[in-house]
Amino acid sequence: MREIQHPSRTVETAIQVNNLSFFYGATRALESVNMSIFENHVTAIIGPSGCGKSTFIKALNRISELEGSVKTEGEVQLYGQNIYHPQVNLNHLRRQVGMVFQKPNPFPMSIYKNVTYGVEIGEEKVSRSELDNIVETALQGAALWNEVKDKLHKSALGLSGGQQQRLCIARALAVKPKVLLMDEPCSALDPIATMKIEDLMHSLRNDLTIAIVTHNMQQAARISDYTAFFSTDESRIGRMVEFGETKQIFSFPVDTRTNDYVSGRFG
Repeated sequence: MREIQHPSRTVETAIQVNNLSFFYGATRALESVNMSIFENHVTAIIGPSGCGKSTFIKALNRISELEGSVKTEGEVQLYGQNIYHPQVNLNHLRRQVGMVFQKPNPFPMSIYKNVTYGVEIGEEKVSRSELDNIVETALQGAALWNEVKDKLHKSALGLSGGQQQRLCIARALAVKPKVLLMDEPCSALDPIATMKIEDLMHSLRNDLTIAIVTHNMQQAARISDYTAFFSTDESRIGRMVEFGETKQIFSFPVDTRTNDYVSGRFG
């Protein structure tokens, strides 16, 4: 893929995907995906149900391997290192490439413990004062600190759905990832909570790279810098049809299938 130039600088690549195919058992779910995810930008993954969007994003930190027998072909490079190399430490990889899921999944413990969980199971010992700083920084980063600072030791399950999702984002931020993957993070939220998550993504891109799966075309147009459109072929195998800057994808798509989808003709 050619390097995309902006007026003032070259965009750095955080994740480079080369000929990625993905299998659940013997069933091919994705075929030969090639794309770049650019540093400090938001990339939206769009497409109809069943086209492999969630499969693709889960392949970027290998969390799909927790779901059963899977296989990949091709390569995913995180800052030049192939994440599918046999010697890759999966715990380290998933700290560098965090994940926020469709439904909020706070642990049944305190807000404080939710944020510190990933830090405390790490290899390095961290003092209580360091943990306090990590909690405050992560919750501020997730725009949640002012809402929960007086109830840090209360159960996270008492928070609203939108607050729980932002807590999950704080939990991911606490281990200082380079990339944050988000699989339809707003689909279970009301419009106000959705707006807060979208505002949060705008601010987070200053510090990390974000890739988000969304079915909401308006959301993709609002929050992303780049968009990848996925669809299925006649064999129902997922493929990436088109990738480019979001304004181009929504205004001047090259492929007729992209145009049909973003204009609401199918999907």
